[in-house]
Amino acid sequence: MRKKSVVAPGWWDYTTIDKSIVEDVAKLTVKDLEQLSRPGFKVVIYDTLEDFYLAEALEYIDAWRQSTPDNPCGICGPIGPTEQLPLVARLVNSLDLNLGKLGAKFWGMDEWVENGVAVTTDHPLSFSKCVKQMCFDLMRPELRMPEKNMHFPAGDNLAEYSKTFDQFKCKVMQGGQGDVKHWAFNDPVKREGKYADNPPSPEEYLKLGTRIVDLHPMTIMQNARTSGGGNISQVPSCAATVGPVETWKAEKVSIWQAGAHDNAFGQRLTAFMISKNIPDSAVPMSLLAKHPNVQFNYYRHGIGVCEVEMH
Repeated sequence: MRKKSVVAPGWWDYTTIDKSIVEDVAKLTVKDLEQLSRPGFKVVIYDTLEDFYLAEALEYIDAWRQSTPDNPCGICGPIGPTEQLPLVARLVNSLDLNLGKLGAKFWGMDEWVENGVAVTTDHPLSFSKCVKQMCFDLMRPELRMPEKNMHFPAGDNLAEYSKTFDQFKCKVMQGGQGDVKHWAFNDPVKREGKYADNPPSPEEYLKLGTRIVDLHPMTIMQNARTSGGGNISQVPSCAATVGPVETWKAEKVSIWQAGAHDNAFGQRLTAFMISKNIPDSAVPMSLLAKHPNVQFNYYRHGIGVCEVEMH
C-alpha cells in the first residue's frame, strides 16, 4: 500500500510518491532542468520576467494569427498567471489585430463552482470576469472578438463547452502549476472507494473530460493566499475545469512557471516525471508525459534551490 499524504490523509497528492523520485528531484540543478528536454517535451528558461511574460503573451497572438473565418482557432488560457493578459491586449491594439474578422477563439480553462453551478461574473474571484477586465476589455472595441467566440466552463451545461474543442482547433492550452501539481483544476482525487489504496491509473484519469471537481485542500489554501489575501472562507471548494480529454485535443500544452505559484521542488518534480515518462495521477501534471507536444517555461531566477533555508 502506498503511503498516506502528509498534507491531507484523505486525498492523493505528490507526498505519496516513491521516496527515490523525491531524492532524485531534489538534487536537480537549473542546468539539469534545462537538460530534461526530450522529443515531445521541451524546457525553456527565460532570464528576465519581461521576456517571460512577453513570450507567454505572444502565444496568444501566434494562435490567433493562424485563425481564419473558415478555420477558426485559438488559445485556452489560465488565470494564474495573469501578468501576460494586459500584454496580450497591448499587442492586439498595437498590431491592429482584428480578432472578430479572424474568427479567433478563446477558452477559459476553469471557473469556481458554488451550489453545483459555475459562478457568474458577480463573484469576486470569477475567472471569466478577471480575463475580461485584464485582457479583452483593454482591447479597442473594434478589435475584440465577439462574446460568442469566448468559451467558458460556465452555467450547468459543461457538455456544450466541451464540444467546442471539437468544433474549433485549440492551438495552445496554457497553464500554470499549482502547489498540488495540477493544470487547470485537474487535482488529485480523494483517497476513498476504489481509490482507497491506489490513485486512478493514468489511463483512467485521462478519460476525464470537463467536469465539476472537489478541490484538494492545498488548492483551496493556495488560492486563498494568491487571490484572496488569505481569506480562505471566500474560496469555493469546488470548480468546473477543462479535463484531460479536451487537453489532448490541443495541439500544444504550454506551462508557465515564474516561481510565484509552486515552489523549487514542485517546479522540478513535474518536469522530471514528464521527461522520464513517470505518469502518476497523484501528480496530475506528470500525466502530460503522454501528450505529444508539451513545453515548460521557467523564469530562471524563480526556480530556486532545494536546500534547507531557515526563515
